[in-house]
Amino acid sequence: MRNEKRVFALGFFDGVHLGHQALLRECVSMADRLNCRAAAITFDRHPQSLFSPTPPALISTARSRSVLLQSYGIEYIHEYPVVKEVMSMHWRDFLQQLMDMGAAGFVCGHDFRFGNRGEGNADKLRALCIQLGLPCVIVPEQTVDGVRISSTHIRSLIEGGKMETAVKFLGHPHMISGTVVHGKSLGRTLGIPTANLVLEPGLVVPKFGVYACRCIVDGESWPAVTNVGTRPTVNGVGVTVEPWILDFDGDLYGREITLEFNRFLRPETKFDGLSALQAQIRKDAEETRKYFEK
Repeated sequence: MRNEKRVFALGFFDGVHLGHQALLRECVSMADRLNCRAAAITFDRHPQSLFSPTPPALISTARSRSVLLQSYGIEYIHEYPVVKEVMSMHWRDFLQQLMDMGAAGFVCGHDFRFGNRGEGNADKLRALCIQLGLPCVIVPEQTVDGVRISSTHIRSLIEGGKMETAVKFLGHPHMISGTVVHGKSLGRTLGIPTANLVLEPGLVVPKFGVYACRCIVDGESWPAVTNVGTRPTVNGVGVTVEPWILDFDGDLYGREITLEFNRFLRPETKFDGLSALQAQIRKDAEETRKYFEK
């Protein structure tokens, strides 16, 4: 039976990409050796949002980040609020709080900074752990094809529609979750019923266009053709995410779904009419089926 001590992986973990996963593997491995729980420290919003009116857009919502962390073996997540009292805390006081939570060891990236003005760093964490007799692992820089893995780089790939490359750096599909809301039901009249999602404020917006996705509903998965954009053919207003979930039959209004973005198919286009739009979406559906069959 595991004891209640915890090994803490430290970071924000936006996107829970391959670099983060290297930390999580070390955290889970250390927790197994010490017979305690693997835990992660994160924040409820981007730490820069306290200091900048335009913080970086987020790859993942707090909920999807939590789901991903758990999928990689994290048993306990402590989410700090990004407020002045927390962000101005002395780095030793920050670590003392974690000690009070039962810290048995720590894992962080080589460039992780914490505490007031980012005065805490990996070297100070390691030195304190040596003093306290606690294990500490500092994970070096992680790369894919010689390129440093970072949330900043992945964000730019998503914004540029380079979704398959983003997936390589993430180590999993890019995810968007949300509650299905009512739209104009135009797709249903065309025989192409779509679910309508509104992007959560502050999230990175994928390049406008059509994507091959998988849609998760209550744990089951279906292929889906998803349009991200303003729907210029029908004079749409605002940015929406509209998946046509292939082979699915059911009422989704008010239910939460998760889209896994795998491949960019084509840019969003204004067609001459609804019949041309309908024909193209059916071609997109066929391409999506073939993609997932491979």
